[in-house]
Order: sequence, then C-alpha cells, then structure tokens
Amino acid sequence: MEATIDFNRYTGGMAIALRQAQVLPTSDAATYADWFACLGEPVRVRLLHAVATSPKGITVGALTKILGTSQSTCSFHVRKLADVGFVRLSKEGTATIVTINEACCTGLPHAADAVMGLLGPQPCCPDNLPTDVTVRALSADDWTAVRRIYAEGIDTGIATFETTVPSKASLDAKWLPDHRWVAELDGEVVGWTAASPVSPRECYAGVAETAVYVADGYRRRGIGKALLYKQVTEADAAGLWTLQTAVFTDNRASIALHHAAGYRTVGIRERIAQRDGAWHDTVFLERRSPIN
Repeated sequence: MEATIDFNRYTGGMAIALRQAQVLPTSDAATYADWFACLGEPVRVRLLHAVATSPKGITVGALTKILGTSQSTCSFHVRKLADVGFVRLSKEGTATIVTINEACCTGLPHAADAVMGLLGPQPCCPDNLPTDVTVRALSADDWTAVRRIYAEGIDTGIATFETTVPSKASLDAKWLPDHRWVAELDGEVVGWTAASPVSPRECYAGVAETAVYVADGYRRRGIGKALLYKQVTEADAAGLWTLQTAVFTDNRASIALHHAAGYRTVGIRERIAQRDGAWHDTVFLERRSPIN
C-alpha cells in the first residue's frame, strides 16, 4: 500500500495491546488522530463516501460534479485522502480514477473501536432472529444443497480462496461432527455453517475455524444471523473456547455479521493468499466464549 499510514500494521496489533491493558498507547493515539483529522473537513467525508459506494472506482471529474465544486478543489481533497491511505489513485488515459482502499474500510472502524474500548469480546447474540428460518443439524440428504451453496459463494469472488467446491468426503472429514448446521426456509436449505479444528494438538482442542454461507437470492434476510447464533451458542455449550475465521477485507457484510455474533477483529492479514492470480488481504476475527 502506498499510504503514509499503514492500516494493516495498526489494525493488526491493537487488539492484542488492548487485551493486555485498557490503555491506548500514545503512538497509536497520534496515528488515529491523524486519520480522524484528515476527515475533519466535510468535503473529504463526502468524497470518501462517494468513492466507497463506487465499487469500480470513480473519476475526479465525476467527483467534482457530485460535490459541485471546482476540479482543483476536488483534486486537492482527493490527494489528502490518498496521502493518508483512504483512497488509491490510478490513470486511465487522461482521467484519474479514484478507488477505495479496502484496508481503510476495516482499519478506520477498527481505530474507532480501539478508541471507544470496544475491542474486547462483545455480547452474543442479537435476539431479533428471523422467525421463518429453522436451523438444524446437517443430515446426509443436505450435501447436494450445501455444496451448491458453497459454489454460489465461490462465484461471488469474496467468500473464499477456493475456486472449486471441495468434495463431500473432504468436507465430511474436515468438519467437526457436532458443529455443522443448515438453515431451512420453506423446506429448502438456504445456508450452512460449520466448524473445523485448527490443530490436532490437544491444547488447541477448544479452538475451531468457522465458515458460513448463504444461498444466492437469500442473503440479507437474517439467515446468516440465525446460523451464527446456532454456531456460537452450540460451541459455547460444547466447551469450545475460541472460534476464529478470516474474511476478505471487501466482504463488509460478513465482517458486520460476525461482529454481531460476538466476534472481534484481531487484525488484517496482508496479502495472505492469491485468488485468480491476485493477492488479497483478509480480516482475522475471533470469538472467545464467555463461559469457557
């Protein structure tokens, strides 16, 4: 990243620091103050919003029209945002294309959470679960639907580094037998969640890596919320003390979903793996059981 401030560095270490002592280090306070100061100008807040809601990028000329200001003024504020690392700039012919820095989308809220002391374990879970969704244990008849939903997640490009759906045999061998659940709506399987052990070592027996997928056409209907509620409450009851997962930085809906289920951001894993020849960052989240 070309930024003068490294979002990945500062989001990666703060959770650990705040677990050890509820004191915000002076250096981090100064860093966050610089980030917030950059947004002390309302024009930049409007600019950042316009760029963040333009997934394919937006030209400085288009931003100028949105703001109703001169191109020189717009360019000045865009450069300020780029200097801090909120946006990235590229050239297409004579046009300057402005795109959001996805690490900023996670790093900036993380900084606010650090300042407000919200990096500790959060309560679980929301009680406004959908009443028309049933979550039950995965059965032998569900595998076709589970693998189809997995394929739909792969097609989004932001759900997993996998490019082909794993076989039933590999998933069955990988997932913990008592921690695989499906969501049903009107008799149809529309989502699933599962947990896998992170290590064969006995000392990590209570630590599991989780995944949750919702079928295409059923997202943003509370199905993921219902699945995660079942996932974490059953994990608590079974004595699992830590659940962890990694989410693409641009999959903000999934990050918010996990936060609502009591997960917290630990940090950003920069350029952790490639998909289709491109490096990606992931947000590393974990949930510590309140009863284990």
